[in-house]
Amino acid sequence: MAMKRAATSAIRAFSSSSPASSVSSGSSTRLLHASAESKKIVGVFYKANEYASLNPNFVGSLEGALGIRDWLESQGHQYIVTDDKEGLDSELEKHIPDLHVLITTPFHPAYVTAERIKRAKNLQLLLTAGIGSDHIDLEAAAAAGLTVAEVTGSNVVSVAEDELMRILILVRNFLPGYHQVINGEWNVAAIAYRAYDLEGKTVGTVGAGRIGKLLLQRLKPFNCNLLYHDRLKMDPELEKQTGAKFEEDLDSLLSKCDVVVINTPLTEKTRGMFDKERIAKMKKGVLIVNNARGAIMDTQAVVDACSSGQIGGYSGDVWNPQPAPKDHPWRYMPNHAMTPHISGTTIDGQLRYAAGVKDMLDRYFKGEEFPPQNYIVKEGKLASQYL
Repeated sequence: MAMKRAATSAIRAFSSSSPASSVSSGSSTRLLHASAESKKIVGVFYKANEYASLNPNFVGSLEGALGIRDWLESQGHQYIVTDDKEGLDSELEKHIPDLHVLITTPFHPAYVTAERIKRAKNLQLLLTAGIGSDHIDLEAAAAAGLTVAEVTGSNVVSVAEDELMRILILVRNFLPGYHQVINGEWNVAAIAYRAYDLEGKTVGTVGAGRIGKLLLQRLKPFNCNLLYHDRLKMDPELEKQTGAKFEEDLDSLLSKCDVVVINTPLTEKTRGMFDKERIAKMKKGVLIVNNARGAIMDTQAVVDACSSGQIGGYSGDVWNPQPAPKDHPWRYMPNHAMTPHISGTTIDGQLRYAAGVKDMLDRYFKGEEFPPQNYIVKEGKLASQYL
């Protein structure tokens, strides 16, 4: 209960933040605020199966359904949840023509294409339970006058902590040692020859938004040389606090870093940004952590660079596509520490983004505005980070 109260308090705090800048797409706007009649709300979440009953706070799963079913149904609304999201025969597709609200998640993304938006004649609101709405065709949503919102800040701590863990796993060459233990082996030299201290290394983040800033703050005690690249400079006080130095030129930052962390959203500008040519500009043996989006990387270029040693280690929880197919080449490339998309869906993160979704639905039913920083598309305008 204390965790849930904390999550609710955090959501209230979001509303005091300033909105992201945006640019108009010149669309008409569908009426957002709910009228008195019952609404059809569909949520798409990953299935927990036998793990659903092991933690009462496991609300981010299909079975947990964000913990809002009783609340919604007590108000006369229809709430349908599914994990079946792909193709014209999927459960989601059956509800596209008459749903009013669609709740999706980056961890089991339901791809909301222009075609689906066109068929969704009653759709008014697209909510992301978490952070990152690039699984939605935002241009199409804006052109259709839809509102797209996410729970900004809900899992930034979760992701930043995970990034720090992955940096240490790569720097210390942890995984080969773990594999030796479970395989009954013991070969210290096979681990130690490429294990290092983090202290004194140059670590750069490409993107210094909420997650990037938290990562820099957490890296400060490790006595690293910290660099960041972003379209905006950080507040001077935060620069002083972290000791991080701004690099206006991305390639200049990459050439200096022992470790590079990707913290930029996926947009048309960042899609495939790390291709063969850009990876070649990095230090040989560079370690890369990417919890942002898989499509920011050129998939084959990463495989080739890991195989040649240009990339000394690659770790992250994001793939292109998701879920990753069994034959995805990142599963089999050397020196990787990949996982499914888990960094932002800790139990604490789930409670925060579940509370945030409930808060926005409540505001929707009451005809109230959302916290301004939660809007990704509003009145035909896209938030600046997606331009």
